[in-house]
Amino acid sequence: MSAIKHNWTKEEILDIYNKPLMELLYEAATAHRLHHDPNTVQVSTLLSIKTGGCPEDCGYCPQAARYHTDIDGNDLMSVQQVKAQALRAKSSGSSRVCMGAAWRNVKDGEEFDQVLEMVRTINKLDMEVCCTLGMLTENQAKRLAEAGLYAYNHNLDSSEEYYKEVISTRGFSDRLETIDNVRKTNVTVCSGGIIGMGEKVEDRAEMLVALSTLNPQPESVPINALVAVEGTPLEDQEPISIWDMVRMVATTRIVMPETQVRLSAGRTQMTKEGQAMCFFAGANSIFAGDKLLTTPNPDVNEDMEMFKLLGLNPQKPFIKKMQPKTVEAQDSQYEALGEKPKWSRPEHTIERNEAAKEKAKIAK
Repeated sequence: MSAIKHNWTKEEILDIYNKPLMELLYEAATAHRLHHDPNTVQVSTLLSIKTGGCPEDCGYCPQAARYHTDIDGNDLMSVQQVKAQALRAKSSGSSRVCMGAAWRNVKDGEEFDQVLEMVRTINKLDMEVCCTLGMLTENQAKRLAEAGLYAYNHNLDSSEEYYKEVISTRGFSDRLETIDNVRKTNVTVCSGGIIGMGEKVEDRAEMLVALSTLNPQPESVPINALVAVEGTPLEDQEPISIWDMVRMVATTRIVMPETQVRLSAGRTQMTKEGQAMCFFAGANSIFAGDKLLTTPNPDVNEDMEMFKLLGLNPQKPFIKKMQPKTVEAQDSQYEALGEKPKWSRPEHTIERNEAAKEKAKIAK
């Protein structure tokens, strides 16, 4: 088995992406079979534990407080509510629960303590626990690891260059610093991006360069197709074609062969045949449930019918890495430091983001 390559260049990745499709699929499927069971796909459930009211200006996100969308915000869920949802997810075949909170960054205090308790609770259900909570410090990452966190999601979203066309309230370097803080623990890294935001193919390649040159590479890479939501700056973006999605999945599989490639947002716009091509190209994870945080997602029964049709089996938990141990709050080695890190605020102006903000003021 060949060693993992960590020095991919944009030109090399573009050469792969632009191969004749049948060659690309064959190469990706071959790499996939070397490192994974081709008939096993992980089913994960994404749970929005705190929805809406986010201070960021991400152009794709209906949870940004500055835009006017039809998202109903909610305060942080209780541990009991989360446990009930996790049990429901487990009974329908999910082996991982990913909890998302619409925060810019983690802040020490009661709410973070509550999230730590959610992590402990779900890990004790013998499910993988993932969190996506925004930027976090090394100490916060260690507290999550101690609670039993399996993975932390922090997407790069796009290339460093195109990132500035989508988000002005934080810098690309903040994403990398958070991933670095997670890497100082035993928590696995989940980091990917969104295609279809108006970026060029070169930007997709640059994003894969940024991810694949991390050492180690992320254990998990979600590939999202933009779901354009009314009221957001990207509301008028046309959906990307299935061919773009298949090429992106296949290229990701080739440059990061050991990674779980997650077929994420945008699946409602894909046929079963399109999704089957993505699985053949190396995708080996989906998110189940009727929503992905706030955007529509196929019903879990539809997914199970598709699995049966394709002869796919849901992946069991802790196949790639052992289950972490949970340390109870009273036995913790780490305490809240009340940190106030200086995450960047580039605050350059993105015209379409400003236009959506002004439109929201009128609508409200």
